[in-house]
Amino acid sequence: MTETSDALDLEAGVFSLTDPKKIALSLKKSADHSSRRKSEPFRSAMSMLSFYINRAGRNLPDEQLNNLEAAKDELRVLYGNPRQHPSRSEEKQ
Repeated sequence: MTETSDALDLEAGVFSLTDPKKIALSLKKSADHSSRRKSEPFRSAMSMLSFYINRAGRNLPDEQLNNLEAAKDELRVLYGNPRQHPSRSEEKQ
């Protein structure tokens, strides 16, 4: 990124993590600590995740794509927003 970019400074390898919660926590940390973002932290974190999925999605293994999609719901939970897709444990209740 350039010095004038408003993009978040992300942890190296964040999108290759296998745990959706860890991906979400890393994105949240980056968004919360960024002084260059233009919107609220949740929107910045979700935008970075969506941007990556949209650009790399076709070339990602299904398992990693599923992890990244699940990370969206984890991000929602971390910021106090409702999940869009119930977790498996919630579906069984």
